[in-house]
Amino acid sequence: MKRTVVLDVVGMTPALMRHAPNLTRLAARGAQRPLTTVLPAVTTTVQSTLVTGTLPRDHGIVANGWYFRDTAEVWLWRQSNHLVRGEKVWDAAKRRDPDFTCAKLFWWYNMYASADHTVTPRPMYPADGRKLPDIYTQPADLREELQGKLGQFPLFRFWGPAADIVSSRWIADCALQMLATRKPTLTLVYLPHLDYNLQRLGPDHPAIARDVAEVDALCGELIEAADRVGAHVVVLSEYGITEVSRPVHINRALREAGLLKVRDELGRDQFDAGASDAFAVADHQLAHIYVRRPEMVADVAALLRALPGVETVLDAAAMRAHGLDHVRSGELVAVADARSWFTYYHFLDDARAPDYARTVDIHRKPGYDPVELFVDPAIAFPKVAIARRLAKKILGFRYLMDVISLDATIVKGSHGRPTDRPEDGPLFITTAPELLGDGPVPATAVKSLLLDHVFGAAEPHHRRLVA
Repeated sequence: MKRTVVLDVVGMTPALMRHAPNLTRLAARGAQRPLTTVLPAVTTTVQSTLVTGTLPRDHGIVANGWYFRDTAEVWLWRQSNHLVRGEKVWDAAKRRDPDFTCAKLFWWYNMYASADHTVTPRPMYPADGRKLPDIYTQPADLREELQGKLGQFPLFRFWGPAADIVSSRWIADCALQMLATRKPTLTLVYLPHLDYNLQRLGPDHPAIARDVAEVDALCGELIEAADRVGAHVVVLSEYGITEVSRPVHINRALREAGLLKVRDELGRDQFDAGASDAFAVADHQLAHIYVRRPEMVADVAALLRALPGVETVLDAAAMRAHGLDHVRSGELVAVADARSWFTYYHFLDDARAPDYARTVDIHRKPGYDPVELFVDPAIAFPKVAIARRLAKKILGFRYLMDVISLDATIVKGSHGRPTDRPEDGPLFITTAPELLGDGPVPATAVKSLLLDHVFGAAEPHHRRLVA
């Protein structure tokens, strides 16, 4: 077996490679290809396709979250690997050779995965309302080892207004520690740094060059460590983030049509999924539309197709064509145009927004909210405002970290739909060019390609695809 290190550099595209000298050198001594991703091009869906080699209809991860019909609740960012159906790459490798081992570092659906070593963010939520940074590991004692050596995982630098290179630095150091001490056959590393400012600022902002250089430097360290042990290196990304300028308030349109229902709680509009005739679970540039009665589907589709910013609405047949025909999917799927993205906002008046709307709360919001990456620009002295709220926390008072804006127009980058140009989409780089054909690498082929990196291939990959 040949050791292989896989770096998932989120948001890296061919267009951004000019700012990444280490990755450019890696591609020059190996090969680089476009990666043909899946719909939706979002983290959990794409990663599930990469590790299973199947489409969402088979592995079941139709978005970063969906409507759980049996409990009438919307949940995003679940963590159990039991949600992902199909044989994973590490299980397929273990069948070939029982001595194979895998370290799965911060790739999603890491809890209870059958990989040998897993590490994932897992905050603690004491009953007093606090949210404390922590990780979940398998085996359990790896948690103490890593945080003892590297310090507490910087959760608040992993997502939210303070998210930056610090979290990716910790993950890279974790990977270096695992490579040195556990020596896994396959190491999967998730580096999220580019996700932040690409969404905050958009890919054309001058500051993005610095962000690319920062994550490229981490890649350089990991590539050097892999080279020292003679390992293959694969670098890939899940999607490209493109410029956007228009938020589409899809749930507000459904509410105004009398389809989405809310209930009053302490003067705030709380979304009531179980009582609604139709609503959207918004996820970047894609939204699953759940429609209670079959006879309403055509009318809901017509309403959504008329919304500015909606490029297409997929019905059942179109969902089958995209591999999205799964019980977890909505009755319809809306896809935004290239300059637009979907908010989760169901409230018509900001004064009646739920209390979580102005906080970083990825679990209670019934849709993805990239505005969580910003401190509200309307707060005159944000550091003072945050310090006051933290002081309440330290003194043991209940507090609300309500520093997030409700102005969705501040978001400048998004993803989820296939990019119009390959240079703006995801990529695949390898130190084993002999394993690739000449064309793009399908996301569904990555699992078999990783197995080829570990075990070797009897014939070039492009021949097997043709066959």
